[in-house]
Amino acid sequence: MTDNSTHSYIFSFFLVGIPGLQAFHCWIGIPVCLLLVLALLGNSIIILTIKLEPSLHQPMYFFLCMLAMNDMAIAFSVAPKMLGIFWLEAHGIDFNICLAQMYFIHTFCIIDSALLLAMAFDRYVAICIPLRYTTILTTTMVIKMGLGSMTRATLMAFPCLLLIKRLPYYTKNVINHTYCEHMAVVKLASANTLINRAYGISVALSVMVLDLGLIATSYIKILQAVFQLSSQNARSKALGTCAAHVCTILAFYTPALFSFLTHRIGRKVSPSVHIIFASLYLLVPPTVNPLVYGVKTKQIRDRVMGLFFPNKKISKK
Repeated sequence: MTDNSTHSYIFSFFLVGIPGLQAFHCWIGIPVCLLLVLALLGNSIIILTIKLEPSLHQPMYFFLCMLAMNDMAIAFSVAPKMLGIFWLEAHGIDFNICLAQMYFIHTFCIIDSALLLAMAFDRYVAICIPLRYTTILTTTMVIKMGLGSMTRATLMAFPCLLLIKRLPYYTKNVINHTYCEHMAVVKLASANTLINRAYGISVALSVMVLDLGLIATSYIKILQAVFQLSSQNARSKALGTCAAHVCTILAFYTPALFSFLTHRIGRKVSPSVHIIFASLYLLVPPTVNPLVYGVKTKQIRDRVMGLFFPNKKISKK
């Protein structure tokens, strides 16, 4: 297919991987593979544990199940292609597959952010208005919040595909990245991309500002309620229920903010550093989250120990 018999459309892209570190791709693939395996294994254990333990059938853990499933989807949407680049020199990717990967990555990330917000709301209700917890966070409400997270993510990410599909790609097909990142793909277009850039920034800012703002508001209210408690033990117990969630928030938003800022204003940051952080942003949280909740949440920790060491659990009785 040609345009004015002068330019030919590009039907595939070339993913470089990590520029400047191509000689180490084989070695870089090892931690990537390890992170993928740990993410799939850890999140599967979390889901299985919550399913098998009736005492964990509560809104907080239902949200955690959703987060675990979404984290596995994020890891699986990027890691296989990264390993193909690092180990098999499989740098090529079809244009439509590239767009599909980009769409799923951004959709799953927006869902992750919404689920972290839902979990913050869960902690707010549990600590600030505990007497209304069961009437507010019913199973129906949890399902609605989960579906709402998916709907919002779909509606926000889908226009990116439409805006990119309208762009012509004639001369550039090399993406200096390990996956099809939105701005990296947009920069290759042979046309004005102001609308794409503006929409991409507006989506990123709206998600971060809105979700982080509401999460921060929830925790301000939580801290106010906690410090009004007279018992030191009660304060410690209340804050302890939030510890795992706070760690998860930091693991998700810290590399996300770094990647967002360096991509747009960090001109002096090395491309390899930016790409490494952008890749870790998608692989580390899915790996860390089950470890955090497994260590910080006693109910999950005890149930996991019971699954793998049943005799030890019996002996404790």
